[in-house]
Amino acid sequence: MSPIFLQPKTLWLQKQPKYSRKSTPRRNKLDLYAIIKFPLTAESAMKKTEDNNTLVFIVDVKANKHQLKQVVKKFHDIDVAKVNTLIRCDREKKANKTGII
Repeated sequence: MSPIFLQPKTLWLQKQPKYSRKSTPRRNKLDLYAIIKFPLTAESAMKKTEDNNTLVFIVDVKANKHQLKQVVKKFHDIDVAKVNTLIRCDREKKANKTGII
């Protein structure tokens, strides 16, 4: 049997710098008005709107589903049931929202 060498546990203290490394906090580039770019008005999108009660938008690529849900609820007064997203071949993000008006 070989000997076992144990490293003693040491206390890790939180860093307390003398000055801040950043002069100003980072600006949020993705505000509520920049998330949704425009609604999609293609024939397939219109069919989804009529048949499935679903809205289709072109949105910012960096936006996630929670942000999309909040924006649609705020600006369109719709309770969103589900959000589906995909990134199209032209590098735009498309979002489908099934909602209850």
